[in-house]
Amino acid sequence: MPHEHETSGWTRREMLGSLGAAAATLALPKVLSADTPTFPAGAVIRTVLRDYPPDQLGGSATLFHEHMSFAPDFLKRFAQYGAETNAAAGLPPPAPANQNDLDLSFMQDPAVMMEELTAAKREGVGCIVDGGHADMGRSVAFLQQLSMKSGVPIVAGTGFYAEPFYPKEIGTMSEEQVVRALVKQVETDPVGVFGEIGSWDYMTANERKVFRAIGKAHLATNLPVFTHTGIPGKAALEQLDILEDAGMNPNRVVIGHLGNLIDPAAQVHKAICKRGAYVGFDRLGGPADDPQLPMVMALVEAGFADRVMLSSDLARPNAIKRNGGPGYAKTLTVFVPKLKRAGASDDVIRQITVDNPRRFLSFVPKKRRPA
Repeated sequence: MPHEHETSGWTRREMLGSLGAAAATLALPKVLSADTPTFPAGAVIRTVLRDYPPDQLGGSATLFHEHMSFAPDFLKRFAQYGAETNAAAGLPPPAPANQNDLDLSFMQDPAVMMEELTAAKREGVGCIVDGGHADMGRSVAFLQQLSMKSGVPIVAGTGFYAEPFYPKEIGTMSEEQVVRALVKQVETDPVGVFGEIGSWDYMTANERKVFRAIGKAHLATNLPVFTHTGIPGKAALEQLDILEDAGMNPNRVVIGHLGNLIDPAAQVHKAICKRGAYVGFDRLGGPADDPQLPMVMALVEAGFADRVMLSSDLARPNAIKRNGGPGYAKTLTVFVPKLKRAGASDDVIRQITVDNPRRFLSFVPKKRRPA
């Protein structure tokens, strides 16, 4: 039976104060569990090519946070902004990045990307969410081309990323103007989620404004939301507070990057689950798995398997198969076997990798799909 989430005893502010399938080789079960999700009438999962009834994507895993289209200089800008943020705070500069590991030219090569997505499909990936949007250099047309050629449904994100990446006019726009800009994005492009919506480090006034606007834009469109939290998850509960205060139901929200918030007892993670939101472990499939695995299992053992989301946030050239990496399916081929060895059942693995993303991504559109 699904966990009955206890919300009456925990207010949002009390929660804030309480801080103080492996796919080809480990196939996902084909039989639906007793807790197979149901969806409201008219619900769809909106991909770049067409809208799917959620049941049609129930045969394999969905990765809720990946990247397949970035501006070529995205990671270089990311590293630059990180150094500037540390300098402004009087902190030591981040470790210098390997410039070869910042080269995103593979994301401008349709042949390479089609090869990568075809391999991911073979390894059990049935749908991928691209967490980029215009201020990160994402191209919907490129995602459409990839989806058409690879046969992998792709959900495109939209929104604004984090303050260092904001268009310069965000600082002078009112909250309602930001809401209108977000709704226009949804009405212009075939996007299926607001995400990733982020705070760079600790939340700034402009980031709070954008988060309030995201909550209101959700009410106008029904699109779900997934977030990027400052490492290590500094803004997790504040982000959820703002979205709830704007009127969002927490079950339409994934608070992301919480694998970076290392706590074997998973206290913040459990607090988020109790409020009904999803917890995103979205940098999986590598050396960072070891501290994350006990936290995922802590949530499973506490009855929150229906609140867990997994992905890898792939955005490095050394991660793709062409360059000797595990590829886009690494959440399934690298992390899920570890999860199974830790004691997660096939039903739990299916729930986390297949059912949870479908429940999160499905929404009843308020307007017709953009042409």
